[in-house]
Amino acid sequence: MAPVGAPATWVLSNHDVTRHATRFANPPGLGTQIRTAGDRELGLRRARAATLLMLALPGSAYVYQGEELGLPDVVDLSDDVRQDPAYFRGAGQDGFRDGCRVPIPWTREGSSYGFGAGGSWLPQPASWAELSVEAQTGVPGSTLELYRTALGLRRSQPDLGAGESVEWLRAPEGVLAFRRGEFVCVANTSGESVTTPSYGRVLLTSGEIAEADGETKVPSDTTVWWTTA
Repeated sequence: MAPVGAPATWVLSNHDVTRHATRFANPPGLGTQIRTAGDRELGLRRARAATLLMLALPGSAYVYQGEELGLPDVVDLSDDVRQDPAYFRGAGQDGFRDGCRVPIPWTREGSSYGFGAGGSWLPQPASWAELSVEAQTGVPGSTLELYRTALGLRRSQPDLGAGESVEWLRAPEGVLAFRRGEFVCVANTSGESVTTPSYGRVLLTSGEIAEADGETKVPSDTTVWWTTA
């Protein structure tokens, strides 16, 4: 975007593609409207790591409703409840976008998990009760609290948010490591644990890490934020 003087914009999910918690739970190459649940635990771990990587990049970031709860796509909607217009046109479109458009759960109970008194226009899975805002609020390590903390740090850290470049750091294969002023981000996509330097005080991690003797063990599918200040 630099040649046109515009900031970069980043997004992981939207209303037209399978939620990234489900995309990352499946093998690559399945397209944008995936209809298999995949490995839910793996998908969520990767989604959380991708979120911290995205929010560490210079520019603007967009959060699609429900990703802050770690919601997966609903891949088992029956044909009789579908609402996607493309599903009914039958002109070659996939038409399975309803899975990412199911209303988010606010509470553990209720006909629409607190979304509204009129119910939900697409059915919400029973398992979403424990993914609701009510269930995750104030729970250390929950995906909702991870987002809240990350967004708070993004606002408060002077080297996060707007910007035009990053300083790439040496890292093992499959690991993205960069510095922005006094801020450092390391994202391990290698599929196995790696050891990196400890770059200062840990601000936030998408998963558990171990620090000892000036080094940090970063598990696979994990992103770490540091400040050197």
